[in-house]
Amino acid sequence: MQKEIRNIEDIKLLVDTFYDKVRNDKLLSDIFNDVIKDRWPQHLEKMYAFWQTILLQEHTYNGSPFLPHAKLPVSRTHFHRWLELFFSTIDELFEGEKAEEAKWRASKMAEMFQLKIASYQNSTPLI
Repeated sequence: MQKEIRNIEDIKLLVDTFYDKVRNDKLLSDIFNDVIKDRWPQHLEKMYAFWQTILLQEHTYNGSPFLPHAKLPVSRTHFHRWLELFFSTIDELFEGEKAEEAKWRASKMAEMFQLKIASYQNSTPLI
């Protein structure tokens, strides 16, 4: 049964369900598991805070979300799959305004990260 995203427990359900899919996905699992290694609990806590700040306007996240992703070996295909898993997770669990906002924000974030990562990967060192 779908419900609206209203509190931190809903955010945790979204994040945990989504990252369970990522950790088992043929395309994404190696990238995430290689980078995060045994720090999954810390990563999940950071993601709870990020989405809590974005969707609930409860400011618990501090940091720059792009920097940890700058050197990842990812392409448009990876971002497409990430969005596919994120959207399917939301559609399975939630409905309403916050669910649609989460999908919109994830799309914008993926678009921005793709552009920035491509720019970073194609830049020539000045040394």
